Amino acid sequence: MLKMKKKMMVRNKINTLFIAVTVLLCSCNKNVVFTEYHTFPENEWHAKEKVIFDVEIKDSQSLNNISLKVRHSDSYPYSNLYMFVTTSYPDGKVKRDTMEVILANQKGEWMGSGAGDIFDFEVPIKKNVRFALPGKYQFTFEHAMRVDPLPQIMDFGFEIEKSN
Repeated sequence: MLKMKKKMMVRNKINTLFIAVTVLLCSCNKNVVFTEYHTFPENEWHAKEKVIFDVEIKDSQSLNNISLKVRHSDSYPYSNLYMFVTTSYPDGKVKRDTMEVILANQKGEWMGSGAGDIFDFEVPIKKNVRFALPGKYQFTFEHAMRVDPLPQIMDFGFEIEKSN
C-alpha cells in the first residue's frame, strides 16, 4: 500500500511538471488561442465528473484547429475513449454530440508519444474551423465508457490554435 502511494506521488509530480512545461511552451506560441488541462485525482475519471473549458473567442475571422489531449498510463485497459461533448455558444445555442477517440492501433500499440508507462496523445478533432460569433464558448466533456470510474486517465486537455 505504501509503495502504491509513493508511485502515485511520483506520477502526480510528473503530471504537474508536464503541465507546467506544456503551458510554458505553449505560451511562447502566438498561434495558440487557448490551451488548458484537467488533471484527474488518483488517475480516475468518474462518470459524473464533467471537464469544462470556458473559452473567450475574440477573433471570428481566423481559421482555427481544435485538438484534444489525452494522457493515460500504459495500463489503461481500453483502446479507445467514448465521450459526450456539449458545446455552448455565445448566442445560447447548445449542441451535444458523442465522440470516440482511438488511443491504440489495431496491433494494440498506443498512439502518441510515451515516456515510461505514460502516454500523451494529441487528437485533432477539427481543422480550419471559424468561430461564427465572438464571445464565450463552453466545451464540456463527459466520459461515456461503461465502467465507472474510468481508470488510468491522468489528464485531459483542450487546445485551440490558429491555422497556419
